[in-house]
Amino acid sequence: MSLTIRRAQPADTKTILALIRSLALYEKLEHEAVATEGDISASLFASNPRVFCEIAEWQGETAGFALWFYSYSTFLGRHGIYLEDLFVRDAYRGHGIGQALLSHLAQRCVSENLGRLEWSVLDWNEPAIGFYERQGAVLRKEWIGCRLAGEALERLAKGS
Repeated sequence: MSLTIRRAQPADTKTILALIRSLALYEKLEHEAVATEGDISASLFASNPRVFCEIAEWQGETAGFALWFYSYSTFLGRHGIYLEDLFVRDAYRGHGIGQALLSHLAQRCVSENLGRLEWSVLDWNEPAIGFYERQGAVLRKEWIGCRLAGEALERLAKGS
């Protein structure tokens, strides 16, 4: 096995965007994937980034990625990690790459004394749900995700 996990570099921007678009296609959400290379570069490689990315390479080829940011739990009184995206390209699945990416983030949580590692999964994505449960994840079905975007976000920002 030749697996390497490393922090993304600015030269990875185009590859990261391609991985994001592949994930969006898999999740049937390609119409929502409007980020540009400039957006990704500005977010990940700013002087004080608020989001981070790990690249998984299998035998020297980009196999997948994990894009994450720090969260905070008022109940725990500690930061955690929120995993925004985890994706392994089809050709590289079955090699333990997804598990290695999750393990890498879990190690960061432990070494930084973070309270938890969290993420969301689409309710129809049975392969991912099974994978996450095998890692020991607890699916919190009692919590419903909420989102404001576009016109609704603008309306609320205006106070109406």
